[in-house]
Amino acid sequence: MNKMILYKEWLKTRWVLLGILLVFAAIGFYCFLNLSKVVEIRGGALLWEAMVAKDAILVDVFRYLPALAGIFLGLAQAVPEIQHKRLKLTLHLPYPQKRMLLVMVAFGLLILALLYALQACLSAVLLAQWLASELVSRILRTMLVWYLAGWAAYLFTWALCLEPSWKMRVPVVGVASAFLYLLFLSRMPEAYNGFLPWLLAYTLLSGVLLFHGVARFKEGAQD
Repeated sequence: MNKMILYKEWLKTRWVLLGILLVFAAIGFYCFLNLSKVVEIRGGALLWEAMVAKDAILVDVFRYLPALAGIFLGLAQAVPEIQHKRLKLTLHLPYPQKRMLLVMVAFGLLILALLYALQACLSAVLLAQWLASELVSRILRTMLVWYLAGWAAYLFTWALCLEPSWKMRVPVVGVASAFLYLLFLSRMPEAYNGFLPWLLAYTLLSGVLLFHGVARFKEGAQD
C-alpha cells in the first residue's frame, strides 16, 4: 500500500518537481556565472573580502527558493486531494488514515531534502574553486535555515489546504507567516546556528496542524 501511495504522489508532483528543478538550475547558473565573471575581472580576493569584511553570503539569491519550492510542492500534493472531495475517498481506503497522511507528507519532505542536498553539494563544489573550505562551510551552514524554511512552508501549505474552514485558515496563515518571518529575520551569516535544533523541532511540530485539519474535515466542519 505504501508503494501505491508514493506512486500516486509521484504522479501528482512529477511536473511540478521538474519545474522546481529547472528554476533551481537556472538561478544557480545565473548566480555562479556572475561570480565567475567577478573573479575573472577583479580576482578571487574580492569574494574573500566580501565575506570576511562585509559578512556577505555569495549565494543570497537562493534565500527564498527553498520556501517557494515547499509551497509549490505542497500545493501540488494537497490541492488535488481537496478538489472534488477526493480527500473523503482517500480517507476511506482500507489503510490507517494517520499513516497514510504521514506517508504522503514524508514523500514531500524527502523530495525537498534531496533537492536541497543536491543544491548544497553543487554549490559547495563550485564555491570551492574560489574560496577556502572554511568559507564554503560557513555559506552552507547559513543555508541550513533556508532549507528549514522550505520544510516549514511545505507543512504549513498542507495544513492550510486541509483546513476546511476559512475562519480557521486565518490563524494558520498567521502562525505560518510569523514563523517564516522569524526564519528570514536575520541576514547575518550563521545567525541561526545555535537555534537550528529548536527550529527543526518547531517545524516538525507544525505537522500537528495537518491532523487537526483532517479531523475537522471528518467532522464536517465548514464556514
